Amino acid sequence: MEDKKFQKLIKRLFDIVVSLIVLIPFLPIWVLIAILIKVTSPGPVFFLQDRPGLNKKIFKVYKFRTMRPGSDKMVKGQEVMKDDDRVTGIGKFLRRSKIDEIPQVLNVLKGEMSLVGPRPERVASLADYTDEISKRLNMNPGMTGLAQVSGNIYLSLGDRYKLDVYYVEHYSLLLDLKIIIRTVGVVLFGEDRYVNRYLVDINLGFAEVASTNEEKVLK
Repeated sequence: MEDKKFQKLIKRLFDIVVSLIVLIPFLPIWVLIAILIKVTSPGPVFFLQDRPGLNKKIFKVYKFRTMRPGSDKMVKGQEVMKDDDRVTGIGKFLRRSKIDEIPQVLNVLKGEMSLVGPRPERVASLADYTDEISKRLNMNPGMTGLAQVSGNIYLSLGDRYKLDVYYVEHYSLLLDLKIIIRTVGVVLFGEDRYVNRYLVDINLGFAEVASTNEEKVLK
């Protein structure tokens, strides 16, 4: 228990340091992105939406807007695919590169999110949560997570939940490091490159996949 508390303290310090590094030195780039969003599509620069965080506490998540105004009114559980016509021109680039998620470093600095954790869902999703699924809310949501580096939109909702619960129940700094490394691969090669290539295998009782498999994927 004490070891877990120490690891979570290190995790929080790491969150703060990395978020400041992402935010301050690259601020001119984020300003340029904001200008491009504004001049290429009507609507606000940022997309804000209520999401449930740790212990179901509601907070507003920040993102660069990538879709046309009103496009957030989606069917629950529906994913935004690569060819979705609701996504703007600049939005396609921002989503593919994951740059649209960068404003969430503000959520991380506020302690509402972490760099790694289960992705925050819409508030409406809480109505369908079982006690098992609710375990994913026992840690801060993350900018990236185990499901996001294991196929993400190509996974069923049930499998994403299983991966989220596994992360919460088996959290370690080493697992965070593996997820961050895999996230780099997702940004470089795309989510479809990692379909059926889990960091943990949900079909074998969540047994961790050998690190050699990860090395093969990144080659």
